[in-house]
Amino acid sequence: MNIKRIVALMGVVFFMGSVNAEEVKLNHNGISISAELVMAAGKTVKDTIIVMTHGTLAHNKMEIMTQLQNLFKDNEISSLSVNLGLGINERKGMYDCATSHTHKHTDAVEEIGLWLNWLKSKGADNIVLLGHSRGGNQTAWFASETDDKVIKKVILIAPMTWSEDYAVTNYKKRYKKELAPILAKAELLVKQGKGQTVLNNTDHIYCENTSVTAESFVSYNKPDQRFNTPYLLDKIKQPVLVFAGSADTTVKDLDKKVAPYLAKGKVDLAMIDGAGHMFRDLYAEDVVDQVVEFINAE
Repeated sequence: MNIKRIVALMGVVFFMGSVNAEEVKLNHNGISISAELVMAAGKTVKDTIIVMTHGTLAHNKMEIMTQLQNLFKDNEISSLSVNLGLGINERKGMYDCATSHTHKHTDAVEEIGLWLNWLKSKGADNIVLLGHSRGGNQTAWFASETDDKVIKKVILIAPMTWSEDYAVTNYKKRYKKELAPILAKAELLVKQGKGQTVLNNTDHIYCENTSVTAESFVSYNKPDQRFNTPYLLDKIKQPVLVFAGSADTTVKDLDKKVAPYLAKGKVDLAMIDGAGHMFRDLYAEDVVDQVVEFINAE
């Protein structure tokens, strides 16, 4: 079935208010990217829709994304869970580290915009953005650079934090080598117009001894304050709700890093006691309960 046919069918799904999950596809940069649409019973495109973005090298049907979508549906809220393309046509499941990395961190920022525009083309005008982990940072990054009036609120679940010192130290701890010389080599290639050059036997993100293009390596590793989600909070025009788990060992001390922004009145922090980075089981229910309250608040 071609893309135009799928989009046409999805328009029918919107206005019938189907409660079933439906896969939507778009063409982007020569590949097919997808998202999982779940319309709550009795709801249409004019009602609240949450656009959800998953974490690093993950996918839109991972446990936290699926559980949140089901819980949102139970609470009469529709959602669109985005599956980031990561440079792969019709990508499914977790990213395979044997696949050469050509994707960039900012690709997700662009794709969030594509899905937002797709929803708007169907008549949506009450959209909430939600992201988890790195997807939380990418969601905040996107929100910080747009003032689109259809975006009503932003929800960040254990969003990525960053500092240059930590990035350098963590790379050395994980891979027993220095980040600087690899990054310098990649940056030089990009400067020379050779960003598509593949660096073999290179450690990248969570993948050991993989292959990665110079521009991909630079995108994820060149120092940029925008990797640090708290830095972006002041730049987001909509109300923001940040979730932190007290037992999260991946994004540590998020509550302390967000604290300086709380007094300004536009950012709220919800600390979920006992929750780890994935907010499994009952912790996901706690998240959704507070999301519903946040969305419904004036």
